[in-house]
Amino acid sequence: MQFPRTPLAVATAVAAATVLAACGSGFDDDDDAAGDDAATGGTEGGASLTVMIGSSGEAETVAVQDATAQWAEETGNEVEVIPAQDLVQQLQQGLAGGNPPDVFYVSPDRFRMLAEGGSLYPYGDQIDDADDIYQSLRDAFTYEDELYCAPKDGGVHALVIDTEAWAAAGLAEGDYPQDWDGLAAAAQALTADGRVGLAFTGDYNPVGSFMLAGGGFFVNDDQTEVTADTPENLATLQYLKDNMDAGTFAFAPTIDAAWGGEALGSGKSAMTIEGAWIVGALQNDFPERQWTAVPMPAGPGGPAATAFTNCWGIAADSENQAAAVDLVNALAGPEQQQTFAEAFGPIPSRASLADWNAETFPEKAAFAEGMETARSQVAVPGFESVLADFNTQLEGMAAGTVTPEQALQALQTNGEALLAQE
Repeated sequence: MQFPRTPLAVATAVAAATVLAACGSGFDDDDDAAGDDAATGGTEGGASLTVMIGSSGEAETVAVQDATAQWAEETGNEVEVIPAQDLVQQLQQGLAGGNPPDVFYVSPDRFRMLAEGGSLYPYGDQIDDADDIYQSLRDAFTYEDELYCAPKDGGVHALVIDTEAWAAAGLAEGDYPQDWDGLAAAAQALTADGRVGLAFTGDYNPVGSFMLAGGGFFVNDDQTEVTADTPENLATLQYLKDNMDAGTFAFAPTIDAAWGGEALGSGKSAMTIEGAWIVGALQNDFPERQWTAVPMPAGPGGPAATAFTNCWGIAADSENQAAAVDLVNALAGPEQQQTFAEAFGPIPSRASLADWNAETFPEKAAFAEGMETARSQVAVPGFESVLADFNTQLEGMAAGTVTPEQALQALQTNGEALLAQE
């Protein structure tokens, strides 16, 4: 599943398209339990499940179909995989009509709304070896101290570098930026011949990663207070603006690139900040571009980045919860996550697979390396509208019509107004 990578309109659509749901629970073999299983669709056979996905393409669809077919054959159940044309709309229709899919993807920005509304079955205590899943991903799907669903994959922002441009600028091979001073210096050295040193999608996702490394963020840890208008966030935006004013940083749209991957791939920038979805895009669209990815440089607040993920949600109204949990445990298990990674490229959500991922896909290692210090996207219902306005403020900041102080004050005011409505 791809994650947000484009400017506001497309990023919002991609984020929405990542919403899924899943179902399941356990059972035992005594007579009473067998009766319970009949009511909840036990795993001994006879259950008929639907799994609705917002697929990134044929490779993902086929991989999910193959995995569910294998589970169905082993358990004697049936599974239908539905690649949604509009996942959000189709899921909402199913939930409203009392006939939702049993299993579906859920993204962090939709999770809390579904959990608060009672649409999700909380099966976190039934996830096999849940402690093996990165804490930042579990946090994304925890509501009122209860883990609701199993993160299916994950990844963080990384710094992606054009290695030919790096060498041409006379920079030492492998001596990549470790902190913000190093990033600014490298961007200055790489800015030449109509190419900017660093360009990235000018929205809240990469800017949020900078804010985290700067010691701030949009909201506090439990997402009950807006923390936009802080000295840490102001210093972060000022750092970005100073380098943009110097001509060494840029938002991709200001250099006629739709997103950071296009800026790097087309040679309009020598560095960008993106998630693991850039790997396939560069391989497919810019195969001649030589590049490497390294962890995000540490800011004043230390190393940090935004984590992107989805979980296998389970519908509260599913009549097959036991079978659904069993299916999800198969899909979220280490072996199947390896198969998925090989089939369509997601970063496994399990820490035990970190070394395997780095050895098997060294080009993706940096997109998993920061998982331990990452933080997931904001999950406050309706906050996407606040962040959409922040994107507009960031555009104004890049154009010189909005100051960092004004951008953060608008974010603070809009966020507080939203939280006051809850």
